Amino acid sequence: MILRRARQPSVEDATDALVDGDQAFTPGTALAALSHRDFRIVWSGTFASNIGTWMQNVLLGAYGYELTHSASYVGLLFFAQLGPMLLMAVVGGVLADHVDRRRLLVAMQLEQLVFSVILAVLATADQPSQTSLFLCVLAIGIGNALSAPALGAILPTLVPREDLAGAVSLQSVQMNLSRVIGPAIGAPLYARFGAAPVFALNAATYLFAVGALLIAEYPRRVVHQQVSTGLERLLSGFRIAWRDRLVRRVLATVTMLSFFSLTFVGLMPAIAAANLDIRPKSAAYGWLYAVFGLGAAIGATAVGTLFVTYSKARLVRVALAALAVTLAIFGLVRTAPIAYPVAMMLGFWYFVVITCLATVLQEHLDDAVRGRVIALWIMAFGGTVPLGVLVGGYIVRVSSVTTVVLVGAAVAAALSVPAGLEKLASEHAESGRRRAAAPGRGLLRDGRP
Repeated sequence: MILRRARQPSVEDATDALVDGDQAFTPGTALAALSHRDFRIVWSGTFASNIGTWMQNVLLGAYGYELTHSASYVGLLFFAQLGPMLLMAVVGGVLADHVDRRRLLVAMQLEQLVFSVILAVLATADQPSQTSLFLCVLAIGIGNALSAPALGAILPTLVPREDLAGAVSLQSVQMNLSRVIGPAIGAPLYARFGAAPVFALNAATYLFAVGALLIAEYPRRVVHQQVSTGLERLLSGFRIAWRDRLVRRVLATVTMLSFFSLTFVGLMPAIAAANLDIRPKSAAYGWLYAVFGLGAAIGATAVGTLFVTYSKARLVRVALAALAVTLAIFGLVRTAPIAYPVAMMLGFWYFVVITCLATVLQEHLDDAVRGRVIALWIMAFGGTVPLGVLVGGYIVRVSSVTTVVLVGAAVAAALSVPAGLEKLASEHAESGRRRAAAPGRGLLRDGRP
């Protein structure tokens, strides 16, 4: 179906709502986004799938560490999971803007399902080939990289523009609640039955995402004819981002944060073993990651509820400073009882930062270029982290995992100082008001206002 353009509610709308018993939601909140049927269907289906994904992602690091006792191999597996986002997301972004997004997503979900089944089969061996495990995880990572821009581009079109902030918040909530639920389910299964059943269960959860994508209805999208071909089209997202100062600033911030400050995510098994005396193959490790994910989910929810009226660009600075302090404490903690609440606060501030940056970016984009720019976001956020983990794994060998965490805290503190993002967001809001007063000028479409 074609979604109608959102309009301001009238007195008659309010009267009808009272008569019909409908509940009014504050625009931009998470509840307002959930009130839209098609967004709710896709969000729920991908939520169920992500629970399985995080069962596999989190425990894959623990599984690799138990097999090899090597932080470097854990880093390689983490790179195989997320590294393709650095190289393949730009291809996924071009596809998201030029092909049917639903078909692309369904195909890539099925590809990941198949390789998750193969991974489960490999894990049944007592000593599986480390190379085969790496290649299988890499194939799953490629499927994820090619589909992620399309998913990021579809979801904002399923809600009116005034509810976009709530939709972005809910996507972050979904990502992080799955971090909580996935390990909570997967860790006991892994400890009792091993890795293979966990990987097989993850394969089955992809069917939830496929079903939701097939059931939901999407607004029709006009695909503009492109005169560029080949490499020029592939690099068009970079051109668009470079010409827009706000997009450029957001992407630079998330790239620096991901490479230096988020390394702890991939090295969590090594941190647990070296600093907290927690075995990666244990329920205690699963709960450590779960409370971190719970904190992240609460942080993402707070952006769409508690902080809904706050400037997201300004909130980024506060959250970066808080993240720096919490990350430093986490790197210095040596007892598990203290590490659990610190990990929760670390997750909270981590995803307040990420959700605010994503909201600023999504509200700025036109749908015609959304897939290509979101691909750059995915490269910066997801694709840069594995590179940082690879470098961090080397530093662990020559120094310590604490050094890696403290360097990340210092970079987060440095990123919290400049106020440039607030100024750019304010200028964009003023530009938007001028465009509204003078119809005919569109939002970012080809890199020019």
